[in-house]
Amino acid sequence: MYSILKPYIFSLDPEAAHDLAIKSLKFNVLPKSIFSVENEDLLETELLNVKLPNPIGLAAGFDKSAEVYNSLFKLGYGFVEVGTITPKRQLGNPKPRVFRLEKEQALINRLGFNNHGSEIIVKRIADNLPSGFLGINIGPNKDTDDKEQDYFVCLSRLSPYAGYLTINISSPNTEGLRDFHEQKELKKLLEGLNKVKKNKNILKPLVLKLSPDIDNSEVSKIIETVFKYNIDGIIVSNTTDSNREKLSDAQKNEAGGLSGQPLRDLSTNLIKKFYKETKGKIQIIGVGGVDSGHAAFEKICAGANAVQLYTGMVFKGPGVVKEIKKELISILKKENVKNISAVVGISA
Repeated sequence: MYSILKPYIFSLDPEAAHDLAIKSLKFNVLPKSIFSVENEDLLETELLNVKLPNPIGLAAGFDKSAEVYNSLFKLGYGFVEVGTITPKRQLGNPKPRVFRLEKEQALINRLGFNNHGSEIIVKRIADNLPSGFLGINIGPNKDTDDKEQDYFVCLSRLSPYAGYLTINISSPNTEGLRDFHEQKELKKLLEGLNKVKKNKNILKPLVLKLSPDIDNSEVSKIIETVFKYNIDGIIVSNTTDSNREKLSDAQKNEAGGLSGQPLRDLSTNLIKKFYKETKGKIQIIGVGGVDSGHAAFEKICAGANAVQLYTGMVFKGPGVVKEIKKELISILKKENVKNISAVVGISA
């Protein structure tokens, strides 16, 4: 079905196509059984102490304002992450701000955390409780005078409805955000988040979403800080603002974060570094170029406990998660592996 609709969808501006997808999902009447697969028990796993039917998640950036997460669970995702959500409503950067690189199976975006704001979104989730494991990705408003305080507000406000919360310090589209990768700034932020958790008796796991554009010395410092402040997991990784030399699309130099296939190896190699240096003692969610069972398997073998995708769904449609699961199950059967968790980190 998606292959029939794709030429029309790709004739639209990328953001218009995205808005159409959100509207369509609001009226999703398809039964969940359409997207089910046989032998999915081989994919059952545990993430952040929660049992999941499979390790395939939807990354933040698609359902920015938490409008269609329950429809997304029906597509077969093991978990869904919404956001990035900021304290106040935010329109984001001027349009156009999303670009398809079709030959490279990639996107460039400079959206700038456009979302309806935490007050509206918390009411929306309260009125439509998630049917699965919901991650909520949080970040600061562009015009804020205090980025740290924005994280604290979102943590306090949204934690009652989150399975876990992602601290987004890695979007290349918010000025100064990646400064939080510096150890001094990161320590200050994580210390503050821990104080909020303690004062508000928040028990939900915190996950840190990282940039792929970090060097080896930063990896060690981030690990040290993450362990010190008892962060529960890391997401590796967000989009990259580099890695464009080999791209051929005329839009390759548009400002913004690059996602999809050009990010695949960069993020996988970074997953391996984090897995080896932490000896597998921190949960890793792998993101970047996941659009097939083989790509998901590669990241899990590199050390990811679970994976997320977004760009893969843009190019392959809503049925991509079913195809990924079928291919993963086929790989596990071929390798005579009884459960996906058995291969985490075997190639790191």
